Amino acid sequence: MNDGKQAASWPYGEDKPESLSLLSHYNELAELAGSLAHEIKNPLSVIRMNMDLLAEDLEAANVPGQQRLRARVDMVHEQCTRLENLLNDFLKFARVRRLDLVSGNLNDQVQSVLEWFEVDARDRGVRVLPHLAADLPGILLDAETLQAALVNLVKNSLEAMSGGGNLTVITRVTRTGVALDLIDTGQGIDDRTALHMFEAFFSTKDGGSGLGLPTARKIIEAHGGRIGVQSDVGRGTKFTLEFPTPRRI
Repeated sequence: MNDGKQAASWPYGEDKPESLSLLSHYNELAELAGSLAHEIKNPLSVIRMNMDLLAEDLEAANVPGQQRLRARVDMVHEQCTRLENLLNDFLKFARVRRLDLVSGNLNDQVQSVLEWFEVDARDRGVRVLPHLAADLPGILLDAETLQAALVNLVKNSLEAMSGGGNLTVITRVTRTGVALDLIDTGQGIDDRTALHMFEAFFSTKDGGSGLGLPTARKIIEAHGGRIGVQSDVGRGTKFTLEFPTPRRI
């Protein structure tokens, strides 16, 4: 007779064990893909190094068609570099799993990243306007990975303002935690790009890996946060990052 009670063996629903199995399978595939990327990097580095040596030999030797041969060597070298960059980005993407989160301040992470881009912003004619809330509550964070996400977002904002502009950086308290707004006055993002920009390997840049924004989103979500974007073509883009504050005991 069914008295309406669920079986005590698995109190969270019948499909949970299958979900756990799928998660385990995903983690196994991610680890395998990361190992494969490492294995590809080694012979790729050897190929690129030998292309460098071959280019030096061509410079020293006076052979017919030297200019044409050098162009082909340069092309192979360029593609090797592109593949190495893609593999590096993929490894960063694959490594974002469980982070070692400790108490920290979002303002400190933002200030560090803005200092790194100070010269770049000035060279691009971009004014950085920080408005960081005083006494911002602490959050649980992994400084290295969170800064990597912020670097990618700030870099994208600066690159969107090829003719100069303003990058306004705001930290603020929200109802559930803290938030960071990155507002640029760049070229903006069209609807198609906005729809796919967080998908792996989607890129509108020549030679781009398409893993920068997906990696940033994975990092933010691994912090228990979320990222949103609003954009107006020709006027600019606003990224909003929201993080929860730890519950007080």
